[in-house]
Amino acid sequence: MDFASLMSQEISKAKGGSGSGSGSGSSTGGGEQKKYISRREAEEARRAAYLAEQKRLEEERAAKAAAKRRREEEAAQEARAREEKRRRLAEEARLRREAKEAEEERARRRRLGLPEVPLVKQGEEEGGEGDKKKAEEGGDEDDLDGDGEDAGDIAEEELVKKLRELGEPAILFGENHAARLMRYRKVSRGGALAAAAGPIATTLVPVEEKDMKVPDKVPPASDKKARRFLYRQLASYFNMVLREWEAALARENNADTFAGQAARNAMTSSKDSMRPLFRKFEQGNLDESILEAIVEIVKAAQERRYVDANDGYLRLSIGKAAWPIGVTMVGIHERSAREKLHGGERGHIMGSEVTRKYLQSIKRCLTFAQVRWPPEDIRQLMG
Repeated sequence: MDFASLMSQEISKAKGGSGSGSGSGSSTGGGEQKKYISRREAEEARRAAYLAEQKRLEEERAAKAAAKRRREEEAAQEARAREEKRRRLAEEARLRREAKEAEEERARRRRLGLPEVPLVKQGEEEGGEGDKKKAEEGGDEDDLDGDGEDAGDIAEEELVKKLRELGEPAILFGENHAARLMRYRKVSRGGALAAAAGPIATTLVPVEEKDMKVPDKVPPASDKKARRFLYRQLASYFNMVLREWEAALARENNADTFAGQAARNAMTSSKDSMRPLFRKFEQGNLDESILEAIVEIVKAAQERRYVDANDGYLRLSIGKAAWPIGVTMVGIHERSAREKLHGGERGHIMGSEVTRKYLQSIKRCLTFAQVRWPPEDIRQLMG
């Protein structure tokens, strides 16, 4: 075989392979057809996916908000339950305290031979049948020494008129009809039971205002009659000041303001703090140094020398004891007169909480007295 035939054979083989390859490629290209989408379809698909994502996020936020509200409601319910429990416990403690105080008062009255305090059931102080029953019980107590002419109830208008005729305030703060009726009966009858008409009830028989002026010096302890009369004068004077204080607050009619509430709280606190002092007046066992200072204060207040009364109060509460200022000891050497810094005069008076409270109440009474009975000399006004 020559070269030409070999070349032609190889060329024919090459042509035959390329023809079969091109045929198979055309058939493959005809089987695989690529899919194209329009821009509008792509935008709609993107928008649908975005809305689905936003819906899912909104559902998650709603679920979280609902869970948060549920937790807040549960916390509020727990807080209400705790507050209700705290209020109930406080109410039970108040009732126990009132019952204990009432029992102590009844024991004190039995010990002193006074009439029993009528028991007031819960809810009787709030109008209706309770007020009428309380008024009847108060009338029974008040008629122990009376003639029984005021045993029945009195109309509100007539009761206000009678109180004004007696020079008493028609309505006191927080007072209902029954309490007003009891106050009228006690004030109108006078005598030994008139002491209960004062802000602080006491077994000491009150003296008239013209007899309230205390002496310059305290009577000796051996003169029991004069000492007893002095205690009556002091109790009557402080009751008069507290009664005038209550009447002044009732006339102001500013119970809804912050200043009015603060003034009434101060008056109520002073009245409660002075009860131990009145008990000491009744028992006649007040400390001699305190009694002398109180007599000095009351005498100056009755003479409208309020600066002098305040000086007496400061001497009683602070005294003349030395007050340490600066260094009291340097190294091993003591400061000169260092022994005067301890154990000073009347250093024990303000150590007692009860004594401190009724001394502060006396100071408050002085502050009100200088407004109610102003001094003729303006220099005697306390700062």
